[in-house]
Amino acid sequence: MVLTTTNSIEGHQIKDYLGIVTGVSTNQKTSFSFKTEKNKQLYREFINEAKEEAFQDLTDNASKLKANAIVGIKLDIEMSSTSYFFVSVTGTAVKVSV
Repeated sequence: MVLTTTNSIEGHQIKDYLGIVTGVSTNQKTSFSFKTEKNKQLYREFINEAKEEAFQDLTDNASKLKANAIVGIKLDIEMSSTSYFFVSVTGTAVKVSV
């Protein structure tokens, strides 16, 4: 499946717009280090895990609509004060010429 933040895919024509799809994931940072660099690495790992889960959810939802691409993808990452990460990915599921 082609994923892009742009509204078109070079070399392909959008044949059908199938609807808006989303992918959501939450992840809680459960590890802590007193070393700043180690903490930064832990945050990166937790955010990346949540992001991957959200993108997988996004593509699964697009596949249910028989899409072969998602255009206009937007990514939002938020963190609550309790060390929860919320990742939301939204885009438009489309069918493009192959």
